Amino acid sequence: MRIIFMGTPEFAVPSLQALIESHEVLCVVTQTDKPKGRGHKLQPPPVKIFAEKNNIPVLQPPKLKPPEFIAQLESFHADLIVVTAYGKILPQAVLDLPKFGCINVHASLLPRYRGAAPIEWSMINGEKITGVTIMKMDAGLDTGDMLASANVEISDEMILPELKEILSTKGAKLLIDTISRLDAITPIKQDDALSNYAPMLTKDTGKIDWNKSAREIHNLVRGLYGGAYAFINEEKFKIWRTKISEQLQLAAGEIKINGKKFFIGTGDGTLEILELQAPNSKKMDAASYLAGHKMN
Repeated sequence: MRIIFMGTPEFAVPSLQALIESHEVLCVVTQTDKPKGRGHKLQPPPVKIFAEKNNIPVLQPPKLKPPEFIAQLESFHADLIVVTAYGKILPQAVLDLPKFGCINVHASLLPRYRGAAPIEWSMINGEKITGVTIMKMDAGLDTGDMLASANVEISDEMILPELKEILSTKGAKLLIDTISRLDAITPIKQDDALSNYAPMLTKDTGKIDWNKSAREIHNLVRGLYGGAYAFINEEKFKIWRTKISEQLQLAAGEIKINGKKFFIGTGDGTLEILELQAPNSKKMDAASYLAGHKMN
């Protein structure tokens, strides 16, 4: 098939790679370069980097609705548009362009976790099973008819990068299989009554409330992996990894240092802090941090 690919983060790269190996990728549409780091230097999206390495034309429109951009896409005469974590809603004019429409690789078992951050919210909410869904896109937010899906188990100690890698790899394989059977698949409508929403993450999403249970906080930490934070002794710490402890019973927010181990009480149970990051410092394991800092 002649395919236009739309995607942005690292998660989308395996899908693009699989398409390059199996079909003719005409161009890649990705988001604009964004400033990153202390120097605010513009950084290209991972999909752009991968596309350029494979000599595929890259388009980075700030908006998708201008007629000149629609005309540019139309000039490729694509059979299909494939979208994986692009990050913008496609206007109807784009959805109507290709012969076989637009399909999306979505990192959840639809209709559950529609929206921008399905992987993170499935972990934060303590789900045991998630997956990927290939759907035919419509004008709604992840509401299109489903073409295929595959399940993935979430273990209690799995962290966000691990789950992302599994889902991105499984999504790429499912995508190629789905395209090969596109004519034979009967689309299945989503049941809106079973849906829920996975909104964009904000800084407030990561703020730890020690009055919540140890399990809830542990799920937040592993689901954001570097995005969860707490104020300890009036300093803001990023909490990278935790473990639910059966050793101690502490009050919510109470700190206990036991040798090289760092414990904090919650509203139900106790957490051991395994990895943390102090202000203006690097991530380190708790034992290394405690060796050079006093906590009380």
